[in-house]
Amino acid sequence: MDTSIMESIARLIRSWILRSTTVAGSGHHTSSLSAVELMTALMFGGFFRFDLNHPENPANDRLIFSKGHASPLLYALWAATGAIDEKELMTLRKFGSRLEGHPATSFPYTEAATGSLGQGLSIGVGMALNAKYLDKLPYRTYVLLGDSEMAEGSCFEAIASAAYYNLDNLIGIIDVNRLGQRGETMYGHDIDAYKKLVAAFGWRTIALPDGHDMNAIAKAYRMARRTKDRPTMIIARTIKGKGVSFLEDKNGWHGKALNNEELERALGEIGEADITLRGKIPNSKRQIPNKFQISNPNFQIPVYNKNTSVATRKAYGNALARIAPQFQNIVVLDAEVSNSTFSETFKKAYPERFFEMYVAEQNMVGVALGLSRRGKKPFVSSFAAFLTRAHDQIRMCQYSDADIVFCGSHAGVSIGEDGASQMALEDIAMFRAISLSAVLYPSDAVSTEKLVEQAAHRHGITYIRTTRADTPILYDTTEEFRIGGSKVLRRSDNDVATVVASGITLHEALAAYDELLKEEIKIRVIDCYSIKPIDAKVLEQAERETKAIITVEDHYPEGGLGEAVLRALQNCRSQVYTMAVSKMPHSGTMSELLEYEEISKNAIIKKVNEVLKI
Repeated sequence: MDTSIMESIARLIRSWILRSTTVAGSGHHTSSLSAVELMTALMFGGFFRFDLNHPENPANDRLIFSKGHASPLLYALWAATGAIDEKELMTLRKFGSRLEGHPATSFPYTEAATGSLGQGLSIGVGMALNAKYLDKLPYRTYVLLGDSEMAEGSCFEAIASAAYYNLDNLIGIIDVNRLGQRGETMYGHDIDAYKKLVAAFGWRTIALPDGHDMNAIAKAYRMARRTKDRPTMIIARTIKGKGVSFLEDKNGWHGKALNNEELERALGEIGEADITLRGKIPNSKRQIPNKFQISNPNFQIPVYNKNTSVATRKAYGNALARIAPQFQNIVVLDAEVSNSTFSETFKKAYPERFFEMYVAEQNMVGVALGLSRRGKKPFVSSFAAFLTRAHDQIRMCQYSDADIVFCGSHAGVSIGEDGASQMALEDIAMFRAISLSAVLYPSDAVSTEKLVEQAAHRHGITYIRTTRADTPILYDTTEEFRIGGSKVLRRSDNDVATVVASGITLHEALAAYDELLKEEIKIRVIDCYSIKPIDAKVLEQAERETKAIITVEDHYPEGGLGEAVLRALQNCRSQVYTMAVSKMPHSGTMSELLEYEEISKNAIIKKVNEVLKI
C-alpha cells in the first residue's frame, strides 16, 4: 500500500465530505471525518474486493455503514472509485437525489438501509452466514460501527451470534471518536473497554490507538483477513472532525453544517485536494453461488380430515418443508421456539437451510434482512408477542426492499394460561403499519398451508399469524387462497348482519351462526384471512346486503381487523361494530378468556341481537 496515495485520497474524500454537507446545509461531517482513514485504507489499500463493472457480482465484498449518519463518507468513497461523480455528490440530501441523509437502497452501492443505530452488524451477520454456509462464496463483509451505537443491545446480540457461527468472513470496525450527538459516549476514548466487551464473546479484537495511522490500519486489516474460525473487530481510537482544528474533538458540531466562510477555512487546513484522483479496488472473481441441493423432496400436503382439528402453527411448519423444493432460496430462522412454531419440521428436513437465532429477536430480524439482500427468502418465526420487540428492525426492513416472511405464533388471549406477557395483541397493527406489507391470519391448517405457499411467491414483507390451539379443519385441500382474498363461509339472501373474523374468532363466529340459526336468525360469516390487503369488494357487497357489519378479533382494537374493515368501508352507510380485546387480559382457559374479553360465540350472539333491536 502506497501511504502517500492513501493520504491524497483521504484528503480528497475529506474535502468532498465538507463541501457536500455545506451545500446541503446539514449532514454529519464530523462523524464522517473521523472514519476517513479507516475506510480509505479498506477500500483502496488492496483489501476490499469489488468488481466495479459488475456490481451485481455475488462474490463482491460487502460494506455496511451501521453508523448510517456517516453517509457523506460512504458517498465520497464511491466517488473516489469513479462510480459516481462530484456533481452528484453535491446533491446530498436533496429531494430526488440518490444520496439521502442516511444510506438508502436507491444508492446502488448501499447494502441495506441504515441510520437507526445498532442494526448494521446484524445485517452483516446475515450476509456473512450467506457467504459461509449457503452460497459458499469467499466474499467478506465489513461493518463500520459507531461507538455510540455500541450501547445498543442488538449490537451484542449480533456479536454473540457471529461468534457462535464462527464467522471469520465478518470484520467489524468500531470508530471510537468519543463524541456522540450531545457529548461523550459511554466509554469515551477507552478502547480497552470495547476490546474487553467484544473479546468476551470470542471475537478476535485488534486495538488501534491511532485510528488515523494508515500503516497501522493496513496491518490490522491484514491480520483480520488471516483470522480463522472467528470474526474480527478492529477497535480504533479516532478524532471526531479529524483534519479541521475547530472541529476536532469538539462537541456541538454533530449534524451542524459549516457556513461558506467556515468551509473555506476548513479546506485550507486540509490542503489542496486533487479532484482528478481516483483510487483502485481489486476486482473480485466472478463466481456462481452454491445451489441448494434438495435433500428431502417427499413432503406432500397432508390429507386434513374435516372431522379433526390441527393447529395452524403445525401446518406452517409442514408447509415450509413441503414447498422448499419449489422455492430453493428459502431459509428459515427461529428464536429458540421452533418446537412451538413448528419451524422444526423444516429444520429436520433441511438442517443446512435452518439457522437458530436463540432468544435474540432483534438480531434475528437483522440477520434475515442481510440474507434477503443476498437473494434468500427468509421465513422468520417466533411467538408473535416477541416479534414486537424487534419492531424497529422490522420497520427498517421496508426501506431495504426486503423479501421476508414473518410468522408469529401463540397470538391473542386464546393462548390461555400463559398470561398477558405472552399474548400478542399488537402484532397485526405493527405489521399493517409497514408500507406495502401483507398481513395474513389463517383459521385452519389448509388455509395456512396455502397461504404459506402464497407468501413464498410474494415479494416484500409478509406476516402470517398462527394460533396455539388446535382448530377444526374448514376447507378441502383443493381450495384456493389468494393474498387479498376472503372466504364467505355462511351466506343467504336473508342475512341480517355480517360477522367478519379471522383465526380463532372465525370458529366462534361459526358457532354463533349455528346457535342463531336455531332461532331462525341468519348471519353472513366471512373469513377475512387476508387483513392486508383486504377484500374490499366482498365487504362492500356484505355491507349493501346486510343491516350491519360486526368484526370480531383476538387483538386490541387499535390497528387490528376492525380498523382494517372500517378503512375498507369508509364510505359505507351501514353501521360497523368492532369487537376486540378491550380488558386487561389474565391467565385462564381459552374459553374463559374469550368470554371475558367478549369475543366469544356468546358475545357475538349478544351483539347480533343488539343490532336487530336497533
